[in-house]
Parts: sequence; C-alpha cells; structure tokens
Amino acid sequence: MGKLPKLKKTKPATLSAVDYQLNLTQHGLTRAQVIATERKLAKFANAMDSIVRIPFTKQGVGADAALSTIPLAGDLAGLVLTSYAFILGRRLGVPIQKMTPAVRLALIDMVVGIVPGIGTLLDIFIRPSRKTLSIVHKHIQDEYGITETTHMDRPFLHQQLEDKQQHSRFWRHPIAAWVYLHIPDVLGIIVIGLLIWGLWTAIGWLSNIFGNMTGFG
Repeated sequence: MGKLPKLKKTKPATLSAVDYQLNLTQHGLTRAQVIATERKLAKFANAMDSIVRIPFTKQGVGADAALSTIPLAGDLAGLVLTSYAFILGRRLGVPIQKMTPAVRLALIDMVVGIVPGIGTLLDIFIRPSRKTLSIVHKHIQDEYGITETTHMDRPFLHQQLEDKQQHSRFWRHPIAAWVYLHIPDVLGIIVIGLLIWGLWTAIGWLSNIFGNMTGFG
C-alpha cells in the first residue's frame, strides 16, 4: 500500500482589514467613533484615577481617591461614577465577561475605601477606571485593529492637538506634537523642582534661626 500524503499544517487565520471593518459594521461603529469613545473613556479614567500624576508616568491621584476621604458615601459615589466607564466599554462592544475583572476591582475599591486613612492611600493604587480602559483597548485592538494609543494616553491634550493640526501644519510636526502632549510633564518637573528648592531654602532659614538662638550658628 502506498503511503498517505502528509497533511500540511495550517496556521490559524488572522483578522484582515476586511474582517476588522466587518466587526465594526456588526456593532454599528466606525473607526472614528471607536477612537472618540475610547478617548472619552480615557478622559474619564484620568479624571477618576490620575488627574494629578507623577511626570512621565501614569501613576497619580484623581477624584476617586478624593471621594474616598468621605466615609461610605464617597466610596458609594465612586462606585456609581465608575459604572460610567463600564457603560462606555459596552458601547464599544466589549462583552460583559471581559469587563468582570474591572467590575470586581471597583467593588474591592469600594470596600477597601471604607477603611479610614488606609483606604484612601490604597485608592491611589486600586484604579478600576484605568483597568476598564486597559480591557477596552485590548478588545478594540483585537476586534477592530485599532492600535493607536496617543488618544488614550493624553486624551484632553490629544483632542486639542487634533484641532490645532487641522489649522496649522506646525503642530503636525512630530517634535511639536510630542512637546505639546507632554506639557503637563514639563510643568510637573518645574513644580517639583520649585518645591525642592523651597524646602531646601526653608530648612536653611530655620537652621540659621536655630543657630542664632542657640549660638551654634
């Protein structure tokens, strides 16, 4: 008997541009609508979890941490507000099961936030809105082929930059665009530098007063 021909191994099919467009159409979305909605979610996540952040990082504090300073009522309000992030995720076609980790984190955030002091501190690191944004971005990357991140990293400035780019070629230059998107980081470094200088000056001033009063100056 002759040998049977070997079957060739086939690689799993990957989504093409046509498939991405089909997925968008099935959800009644366009690429521009997806980016606009994700940017809206990013704005909300920034406001809730990192409206004031360490320069050149995504770590900071937002309204959620501020609300947790109000016992119980503030934590409940934070949970209600965070549900808006879930609604935006669902608008982009993210399945409920994919949102479960973010919902679970929001509940943990509420429970932990009830603990005075410690809860507020932990709120800085428990960021359900940011978690939702991460889940949503992974979904639209896989389902719609959208990989851009500038609109979610700097959502407020990104929208302003887009408006400027429509009226001026100067802002379309990569260096000019980068500088504009990182204005908060530059200002943050300046503020931190001024605070360090002010603290150093204050310590020197207090040392002089102490020296003059005690004779150890």
